[in-house]
Order: sequence, then C-alpha cells, then structure tokens
Amino acid sequence: MGVIHSKEYIIEGMTCMNCVRKVSAELESIPNVSSTEIKLSPESSFVNSLHPVNTETLQSALDKIGNYSIHEKLENRIGESQMEEPNGLLRYKPLLLIFAFIFGTTILLQFNQNQFDFMQWMRHFMAGFFIVFSFFKLLDLKGFANSFRMYDVVAQKIPLYGLVYPFLELGLGIAFILWVNPKATLISALILMIVGTIGVLQSVVKKERIQCACLGTVFNLPMSKVTIIENSTMIFMSIWMLLQ
Repeated sequence: MGVIHSKEYIIEGMTCMNCVRKVSAELESIPNVSSTEIKLSPESSFVNSLHPVNTETLQSALDKIGNYSIHEKLENRIGESQMEEPNGLLRYKPLLLIFAFIFGTTILLQFNQNQFDFMQWMRHFMAGFFIVFSFFKLLDLKGFANSFRMYDVVAQKIPLYGLVYPFLELGLGIAFILWVNPKATLISALILMIVGTIGVLQSVVKKERIQCACLGTVFNLPMSKVTIIENSTMIFMSIWMLLQ
C-alpha cells in the first residue's frame, strides 16, 4: 500500500456523532485522503493520505458542510503504516494485553486446585472480561455512549442503552463471580454479546472507519475483525457452558 502520511488535527464545531460522520465522509472524499480517525472528544483527529494534503484543502471541504474549522496540531505523526490487518495488529496492543492479563490471572487461580477445572476457568474469565471492560467504559460514560451509538443496532434506536450498557456488563461480571443463577447469567451474556456483534459485523462488512467502543474512549481502537473475534469468544464460552 506504500507510505501513509498521517497528520493530527484539531477539528472544532462538532457537537454530535452525526457531525463526526459528516466530517469524516467529507474529508475522505478528498483526493489522496485514504482514511480518517475523527473523534468528538477529545477533539483530536487524524487524516491519513497517500500524499500530503494541506490544511487549506481540508478546510475548504469542511466549509461546504457546516461551520467547522480544522487546524494542524503542533505534534504530528507522519510515518509508514499499512492501516490494514494483520500489519495493523499493533494498534490493538491494549486490547490484546487486557485479554492476556485476564487469561493469565484466571489460569493462576486454577493452580490451587487438584486438577484444572475448565468450566470454572471459563466462568472466571468471563467475570474478568465483563468487569474489566465495564471499568474502561465507565471512565468516560458519555463518550462511550456516543461512540457505541455509531454502530450498535440497539443504541442507535435507544440512546439510553449506551449509558446503561457498561452497568449491564458490570452486573454480568458480578453474576459470573457469585454464580447464583448460572443459566440466567449465561443466557443474558449470550444475548448481550450476540446483539452487540450484529452492529460490529455490519460495520466491518461496510468497511466503516469508526472507533471501537469496547474499551470506551480511553484507547482509539478501530472497528475490525479483532472485535468480532473478541465477541465470538464470549459467545462460544456462553454456549459451551450452557450445553454442559
């Protein structure tokens, strides 16, 4: 794909996710602009292009769609990038590290057992998954809800769902630890993950360049097949445990 020139900008005037979509679509229609990473909050965005594009060109495009202003940030990242999987896997380092820590911690919990209990390990893993991921979402609840609404099929119709979702994950994490009503807990987790995966699949199939909200707004992770694998893992575990 060659060298991708990536510059960081501050875009002012955006007030909602609809603004983000409009700005992103307009900038990506400019010749040589390959992709954009537009964020509502904080107002720090990246424009990736095959050849350098000056700020005046970007501003002229934005003038056509509304009262938006764009100016280059002092520190820019300009380098080589493939922006596509699998070479872009390093972009998912936070997500992969979190999975590794949850995996390793839950494996260590099995060392004080006489034998490895696979079912118990899966229960602990799912508890860790839901609790840790809800924590990152709750760090910026409003920002998460805005990002989540860009692709989740329920949040798009019921915006309140985005604000409630992290608490649903937290509740499931606690339920997996207490294990009071296993069947209800597993069915709830299965439904939550299947519904969430529908929106992710739609975004990946359409090749939309949007931020994955799985870790809230703390990390700028793009929506991709990695997100599908993450959700599919939890769906598989839920089904497996229900069948036992």
